[in-house]
Amino acid sequence: MTLHRFALPGAILWAALVLAPAAQLADAADRFPQAEWEQVDSDVAGWSREKLAKAQAWSQRIGSTAVMVVHHGAVVAQWGDTAAKTPLASVRKSLLSALIGTAVERGQIDVSQPIGALGIDDNEPSLSSEEKTATVRDLLQARSGIYHPALYETPAMTAARPPRASHKPGTFWYYNNWDFNTLGTIYERAVRSSVFDAFEREIARPIGMQDYRASDGEYVTGAASVYPAYPINMSARDLARFGLLYLHNGRWQDRQIVSAAWVAESTQAYSQSDFGPGYGYLWWIGPIIAGVAPSVTLPDGTFSARGTGGQYAIVIPAHDLVVVHRAPHLAAASPNPRQIARLLWLLLDAGHFPDIGPDASVEAAQNPHLDGAALSRLLPAKTLLYGEHAVGGPYRLRVNLDGSVALLRGPEEAEFDTGLWSIRGDQFCREWKKIEPRRMCLTAAGDGSNIQLFDRLGLMLIDARLID
Repeated sequence: MTLHRFALPGAILWAALVLAPAAQLADAADRFPQAEWEQVDSDVAGWSREKLAKAQAWSQRIGSTAVMVVHHGAVVAQWGDTAAKTPLASVRKSLLSALIGTAVERGQIDVSQPIGALGIDDNEPSLSSEEKTATVRDLLQARSGIYHPALYETPAMTAARPPRASHKPGTFWYYNNWDFNTLGTIYERAVRSSVFDAFEREIARPIGMQDYRASDGEYVTGAASVYPAYPINMSARDLARFGLLYLHNGRWQDRQIVSAAWVAESTQAYSQSDFGPGYGYLWWIGPIIAGVAPSVTLPDGTFSARGTGGQYAIVIPAHDLVVVHRAPHLAAASPNPRQIARLLWLLLDAGHFPDIGPDASVEAAQNPHLDGAALSRLLPAKTLLYGEHAVGGPYRLRVNLDGSVALLRGPEEAEFDTGLWSIRGDQFCREWKKIEPRRMCLTAAGDGSNIQLFDRLGLMLIDARLID
């Protein structure tokens, strides 16, 4: 991406952008906010006001509290309370990655060093000699092989934790809060500063964050581990500045805040998750979600910081674009990745970006909608085959005559879950033993050989072939 220096004062710059033809806005690709974010008229910036309204309506349906869309360094759309400081959840890990990059640049941290040489251990059951051979880089990649209990985990993370000593360091990816929490301690020992103070000093102030203070972070301690978690509250507009910093390869105006080499190294994938995106150094790489139904197609080089409850900072260098999404951290029904992907599709459609994939809404279904009678004729004794290119796929959903249903996974057709199915009104309903949500009813569209299933919001969840 070619970047062009913009040297106009703030008010003159804003006027120039609003009055400039949309074709000339690409020349503003090196723009940075000053004390406040600049906002440009969406129509003048080449975005569809009508389609942005559709994106806003969708975000309201999924429980968003704030959304910001930053294109060429200026805000083309925003809604919600973008100044409210709310929990980042696991977005904090990407912030720590940036801080570790600055410490690596200064020679304070060597990512190839084994953690045992740094005095890292934990309470009983303490680390084995093999676990202590894990390197700082292994922890950054969530490949430590250390499955000691950790703090600030979701129940799903705790349940999914592999057994101790089941994988050698560096050989297996598992999204591991022990790795992430320990990295916080390694950083603090190396620089002799808290994560929260260091972030304010080294990143927040230099890039002009409007709301963040070191007091917005706190430690979570407990008996499970000696390594505390370090949750942070942050506003959407400050998180957008952090995303813009990484969009510009760690540079803010004329100052290199995080080394470009570290940004490049940390935002490439070293592992593949089972729901689509890759994983770098505490950053998610590539798609929001992929595999079992269309969602949104993103250009190469896309990466994101993510936290439970719908906290996202999505960086798309190919489009000079940053999208921030915030939602209540511990809401009973927080936005899931497929819903976030739908929001991103609507935003990219509003910006007229190419190659974003098909519209995955029930309104855009190519096949006719199926009523209850059609579903009762079509589904019994059939198998829905989908996710053939997904990690862990293909998936086979067997709809049995006796009212039972089974989900098989992988080429070996290993049983993943079982349950019951029924037709209620014009919907296909299934009830699983393990998969969340356990109960769900889906609207269907199909032509006899293919079927698409849509959730209560009209979003496609499964795109399948029907086989006997």
